[in-house]
This record gives sequence, structure tokens and C-alpha cells, in this order.
Amino acid sequence: MKKIKSRRGLVIALGALVLAFILAVFIISPLTKYLLEKYDVDIIGREVTMDWAYVNPFSGYVHLNDLKIYEEKGDSIFISMEGASANVALLKLFSRTVELTQLTLERPHGKIVQRHKVLNFSDVIDKFTRKEPGVEPSKWHFSFLHTNIIDGEFQYRELIIPINYSIKNVNIESSGRKWDVDTLAAQFSFQDGKGNGDMKGDFTVDLNSNDYRMAVAIHDYDLEIIRQYTWELINYGMFKARLDAKVQSRGNFSSKDNVTTKGWITLRDFHLGKTTQDDYISFDKLVFAMEEVSPMKSKYLLDSIILYRPYLKYEIYDSLDNVQAMFGKAGKNISDVTGQSGRFNLVIEIARYIKVLSKNFFKSNFKIGKLAIINGDFRFNDYSLSSKFSVDARPLNITADSINRNHQRVGFTFKSGIKPFGNASVFVSINPKDSGDFDMRYKIEKIPASVFNPYLISYTSFPLDRGTIELNGLWTVRNSEIHSNNHIVIIDPRVTRRIRNRDTKWLPMPLIMSFVREQGNVIDYEIPITGNLKNPKFHLRHVILDVITNIFVKPATTFYRAEVKQLETEIEKDITLKWEMRQYSLRRHQEKFIKKLSRFLKDTPGASIRVQPIEYSILEKEYILFYETKKKYFLLARHKIAKDFNEQDSLDVMKMSVKDHALVKYISRHLSDTVMFTLQEKCINFVGNKVVNARFEQLMKERESSFRHLFIKNGTNDRLKILPSQSSIPYDGFSYFKLEYPGEIPKSLQKAYQRMKELNDEAPRNRYLEDRKKDAAIVTQSEKR
Repeated sequence: MKKIKSRRGLVIALGALVLAFILAVFIISPLTKYLLEKYDVDIIGREVTMDWAYVNPFSGYVHLNDLKIYEEKGDSIFISMEGASANVALLKLFSRTVELTQLTLERPHGKIVQRHKVLNFSDVIDKFTRKEPGVEPSKWHFSFLHTNIIDGEFQYRELIIPINYSIKNVNIESSGRKWDVDTLAAQFSFQDGKGNGDMKGDFTVDLNSNDYRMAVAIHDYDLEIIRQYTWELINYGMFKARLDAKVQSRGNFSSKDNVTTKGWITLRDFHLGKTTQDDYISFDKLVFAMEEVSPMKSKYLLDSIILYRPYLKYEIYDSLDNVQAMFGKAGKNISDVTGQSGRFNLVIEIARYIKVLSKNFFKSNFKIGKLAIINGDFRFNDYSLSSKFSVDARPLNITADSINRNHQRVGFTFKSGIKPFGNASVFVSINPKDSGDFDMRYKIEKIPASVFNPYLISYTSFPLDRGTIELNGLWTVRNSEIHSNNHIVIIDPRVTRRIRNRDTKWLPMPLIMSFVREQGNVIDYEIPITGNLKNPKFHLRHVILDVITNIFVKPATTFYRAEVKQLETEIEKDITLKWEMRQYSLRRHQEKFIKKLSRFLKDTPGASIRVQPIEYSILEKEYILFYETKKKYFLLARHKIAKDFNEQDSLDVMKMSVKDHALVKYISRHLSDTVMFTLQEKCINFVGNKVVNARFEQLMKERESSFRHLFIKNGTNDRLKILPSQSSIPYDGFSYFKLEYPGEIPKSLQKAYQRMKELNDEAPRNRYLEDRKKDAAIVTQSEKR
């Protein structure tokens, strides 16, 4: 009987215990939810809600489902998560230690908002870090172990710039931190908010000393956040780039230069410019491969720095240039940001940090195994002139020997083509310990003088339609003191007719040319430069002596020079017919020559002529554009209609400056695009491409008709073949018709060729015979384009 009673008591006790457990779970769980939601503001200063809570008071397991924490004094959510769970070490509570042996946040979604220095969770930090006066520090300790954040998503918003950026698939795993241990370690991974690239790595931080170790791997990461920070610095434009990296680093958060890094960083698909299609600077890939970089140890050991397919465009406008137009005059936008204390901009901070890391580079132990720029393209456009000037250095390649502070000399080789014509090469041998100690050898050749016509027309009114420029020199610089010789040669320069309008200044170029051009129809001068790099001195003694010599020598060679000029003219007019800009009918001397050609065909039954039109369409269309802009404005300003536009009106329009203040103000009033900086863009907006193209096509037809007229008149048109026109940049700077004689050649041309050959083989022209042959080859190549 006693055994039965004891068993019954045991069952009752166990049942009571189970009942107590069930009651505890079912009571404590909702009670916990109730208490957390009631006293949330007192505890963390924020409203907190959840779907349900589960608390196991015996195992210490806690789970909060569908947890939401709201903004301070607001109804928008600061952070939410599908679930938050933790295991509490219950026994350690008796030793005043709250230890979470496991903490897991499932699919958290957080929002970080910043206005100036204030963050949307600054109040929480302040609540838990400020020390109330007279209140003793708590004797309780807090530890968390085995922490996991699973598949999180976080959004960052900066309200002033503004910035709106997010990351997703955030996963963080950490062994946690005990209250009496200073080290915190974790592994992390996440993706860009739009899924464009990912980043993963691990880090270890000593919270006491601020020492850290970090390893990061970045794959195809879209630098969208950089683009948003650039908006604060630029008036207009677009930025994009992607990042790959694998870097290991160690250092200290309290010291910017106390960092040692190795690995590689690759910046890809970099673009910064006016639009996504109009870059100012871009490159395919920039690679930094680091063996060890440590500013504090004065070590910069780089395996390589290689830049692939860089593109740089610099443009000058009537006011400012493309850099100042984008970043403000003299970089005003940047100085406005940097001048505000406490203002944070990620682009500025990166630039400042790079400056700190590299400030002592040349005084340190540095090495770069390979330095190269591969297949570059550097362009310069000047729109401030009466006509656009453009030059393009491509393909540009720069290579260097292994760069090492311990080497006595380092060699740099620069080679580039120059478009539309020419090439350049530079070799520099420099002392890596002293930038004022170097040798340089350079050569620039095959540059047509006509390329500089926009400057010549603007400042003298006279363009050149012939001439080839060559430059070469040798520099020796020691202790910043220069000893150099520079040689410039211009082969066969020739001034053409003056262009008269209000956009141009005037200088007597034919007279000047007669003084500076030597007997062989060349300009050949040596210009030594000495002095200091900061204050170079140009020695023009040779130039002055040559000018004086020409004054006295040239009169004695007048008949020789006249014969050369006559032969050049005879040959040129027999093989080319030059068209000036917007010229559609033959000049009197051209018509005389065409009559001669038509008689030649009439008198020589077996002869024929083939004509290849070479059209400088880019420049022709620019002239048409400016003329049509001035004409349209002229008609509007004079309240006239097109049919009343007469010959005198046309002359007035031609003399009008396309940069007339009233005209520019009028056409700028209703631009379809607010970032039109060039006069060409504004004129196209005002007139339209359709009008320009139609006028250009009409011009081409009228030139052909004008050329054919006399052949039709004397019945030889059937032996005149005009080929389809080619659009090109002619070497001599003007559109022209190239004449070829498949059968018999005119006798006058044969005689001129023979006599010119004799003159070229004699002094003083024989000295430049090879140069003239190269020029002829360049012209031939340009016609084949």
C-alpha cells in the first residue's frame, strides 16, 4: 500500500513539474512579449513590436518572431527581421554575467539614415554609452558568442548629398566576444543591392589597441556609391566603374599610415564624362599588384601598375574648359565640400587617404616591377577659336624599366601616333632619387602645318595649305639645370588667301614668311634652352641671325625662288584642284586651267582624266553650320524672309562674327540640352543637322557640275570620269579634286616634273629631299583612307 502511495506521489510530483514547465512556457513567453512591447521605450528608446515570443526558462533559449524596431519617435521601421534567437547561459547569471552562447538574426532589413553627423541610431548609442553623473558603473558583464546574421539587407541614406545605397544577402558569422577578451573576429559576405557584384572576407580587431587584420575578396563590384558621391562634386555628368580585388591588410585604426597591404586591386570599365556616351576620362582596366605597401615602414614594393586603353579628353570652350565646367571654376565644387568642417564625402576621403599613403613615396624604399600605359587615346579640342582645333594622340603607349630606388637610372619610353597625321616618340632616363636629374630625347614628325590653321586664321587671318613640321631635341638636366638643343624644321610652308571676318586678327604672314623661310623653302631653326627647370631661358640667336641673313641673301636668289614657286604651282594645279571652304564655282585661274585640260583631251584622242574628290567634310560642314546660323539670325534680326536674301546680305553674313554677343545670346536662349558648352553644339541646336547635310550635298553637286561644264561644252565629257567622293582629313587642310592621267600625261606636267627633280637634287633643296619624299608618301596614304 505504501509503495502504491509513493508511486502516486511521484507521478503527481512529475505531473506538477511538467505542468509547471508548460505553464511557465505558455505564461513567460507571452509575458515576455508583453513586457518588451510595454517597456521598449524605457529600455532602448524605441517602439518594438513582434508577432510572438518564445522563451524556455529552463534551457535559456529565446526566440522573437517578426521583430520590428521603429525609428525614434516615428512610425517608420528602423530594422526588422523574420526572427531573432539567442541561447542564454542561465548559470552564469548568478555570477552577474549575461552570456549569449548563440545569437542569430534571420533576414534582417535595416535602414541607416544620416543628416550631417547625426545618424538615425545615434540616440541608441548615446543611451547605452553615456554615463549618468553619480551613478556607479554596472557590475554586470555582457558576452556574446557564435553570432550569425543570415541573408540580411541594409539600406544607407544620406539626406544632404543625397545618397541612397543598399547591400543585400548579407551574411556574417562570428565567434563573438567575451567581456574579458578584447579580440573580435568575423567572416562576412554580401552583394551590391542591385546584384552587381559581391564582396567577402574576414577580419580580426583588437578593441583595446585598435589593431586589425583583414582579408577581402571583391568580384565585379559596381561602384554605384561612388557615383552618388560624385554628384555633390560635379555640375553634371555620369560616373561608373567596377572593382575586383584580393587584398590582405593589417594596421591600426588610430593611425592612417600604420597599414601594411599586399595583394591586387583592379578597377574596370571606368567612365567619367558628360554623358554615358561622351567620356572625359575612361579606361578598360587599371591594375595595382602589391608585394608590400607600408607607409609607416617607408616601403612601396609594387609588382606592377598597368593601365589598359585609357581615354582622356580635354576641351577648351569660350569660357572655362570641360574640367572646370564639370567641377566648377578652379575646382570650386570640391573646395566648397572640403572647406566645410565635418563634411563627409567618400570620394574626397579616398583621395585624402591615397595622399596620406603616397606622400613619402619618392623618399621611401620603392619598387615597381612593371609600369605601362597600353593603347591610350588622349584628345585635345579647342572650341575657343573661330574654328575647332583638334588633335589626338593614339595609340599611345608608355613603358618603363623596372623602377627601383636603388637603381641609378630608370628609362621611360613614350610612343604615339598623332591624328590626323604624324607620330611622336620620347625617351627619358631619370634618376629615381632626384626628379631634377634626367636625360630626354624626343622626336615629333610628319605633322602637317595645316593642322594649326584654326590658330593661324584666328591670330593672323592667313591659313597654310602646305607644309610639314618636324621637331626633335636632346635634353640633359642635372641638379635641375637644363642643357638642351631643340630643332624645328618646316618643309615647304605656304600661305594661302586671307580669310576676312570679325573673328580673326591680322598679321602680315606673307611678309613674315619671306623673312623666316630659307632659300630651300624651309624653316629650319635650332633653339637651345638653358637655365633652371623653374626658369628656363630660350636662346633665339640662331633664329635672329637667319632672319637677318634672309633679308640680304634672298634678293640675290629671287629668280631661283620664282622658278621653284612657278614649278610647284604648275605641278600642283595639274594634279589637284583645291576648293576653299564653301566654294562651289571655279575661280578665274581655275577655269583657265580647266579650259586647258579640256583642250588637252580634245587634241589628244587617247587621253583621259580620272578625278577623285577628297572632301574635308568635317570642316566643310562646320563652315556651312556657322554660315547658316549667321544667316538665320540675320534674317530674324532684320525681319527678312529667305527669298529677299541678296548678295550684299550674303557678304554681310560672311563678315559677321559667329561669336557675336547678340547672336550667341539669342541661340543660347532655348537650348534643348542644358549642358551644351560648344558653339558648334548650340548652332546645331539652332539650325539642325538636316539643313547642314542638305547644304553639304548641294555643295558637292555644284562643285562637280562646275568642274564638268567646260568638258561638256567641248564634247570631251565622256573621257572624264569622276569617282565617288571620299570623306577624309586632307593633309593640306582643304578639300580638293585629285587628277590622274591613265593614258598620256600633259607635256607641261612632264616638263615641270623633270625640272623640279633637277632642282630637288641641287643645293639648297637636296638637303631636304628625303623629307619631301616622306611628305609625298603621307599625302598618298591620306588619300587612301
